[in-house]
This record gives sequence, structure tokens and C-alpha cells, in this order.
Amino acid sequence: MSTLAQLFADFALLSFVAFGGATALLPELYRVVVDQRQWMDATTFAHLYAIAQAAPGPNVLVVTLIGWQVAGLAGALTATLAMCLPMSVVVYLLIGRWERFQGARWQRAVQMGVAPLAVGLIFAGATLVGQSAGLGWAGWAFVLAVAVVCVRTKFHPLWCIAAGAALGLAGLV
Repeated sequence: MSTLAQLFADFALLSFVAFGGATALLPELYRVVVDQRQWMDATTFAHLYAIAQAAPGPNVLVVTLIGWQVAGLAGALTATLAMCLPMSVVVYLLIGRWERFQGARWQRAVQMGVAPLAVGLIFAGATLVGQSAGLGWAGWAFVLAVAVVCVRTKFHPLWCIAAGAALGLAGLV
């Protein structure tokens, strides 16, 4: 199978479990791209994720950058299409049926079950990025401190990002 076909097949399958967006898929993206296919190393993966997060736009940009790294412009287009098209078609075909059961007990159960799944996947992705970036104990302590500050206060997250950048430049994390 060609690289583009493999990229499309892998990412199309992943699109069906993208609860929480592309960020929630990071551990599985990593497994496929770094461990299984060996299209890049862990550091490159972490760098692409960082670039995607720094750029304005949707979180799915990381998929586009991975595709670009793997196969240039054709890879970027293939990866993005594979991540967006399959679930879009499924949602389009099923949305009428879903809305017919508005308020049904099973529908509420599905919605309540997907929320913790998305949170867990995003947490796993954040952990993977931290490991790929080579965070030491100080870095992990800072991550924990930022998580606590963001959950318990109305402190704007940009200040936490600035603090992290300053600590990183100073070589403390």
C-alpha cells in the first residue's frame, strides 16, 4: 500500500474515535505515526503538535502537519481529508435519526459517557506530549500547578503560558 493510501486508511479509522477533537487522538496518532509506521521520531511529533497549538485555527491542524511531514502537500491534504471526511459523512447521514430521539434515556447516557472519554483522551494526549518534550520533574510540577490554577481560579491561561515560557527560557523547566 502506498504511503498516501496508508495515511488515508490510518487517519480515516482514527476519525471515528475523535471524541474531543484531534487533541484527544494524540496517543493513538503517536502510536501509528511514530511507533507503528515510523514516519517520524517522537521529538518531531512533539514539535508538530507545538506548532499546531501555536497557530490559529482548529486543533485538527496537527493532522495536516503530520501529513505534510510524511508526504508533503499531498500528505497534508490526504491526512486532513481522512480525518474530516468519514465522520462528517456519518454525522450527516445520522443526524436526523439522532434528533428524533432527543431526550431519550439512552441518548443522554451516550452523551454522558462520551464526555469523560474525551477528557481522558485529552489527558493522555497531554501526557504523551509532555513525555515527548522531555519534561523533567520541574516541568511536570509546573504542569500540575497550571492545571490547579486554571481549574480553581479565573486566572487567564495566557499568563500561565507566559510564565512557562519565562521559566523555560531561564532553564528552570
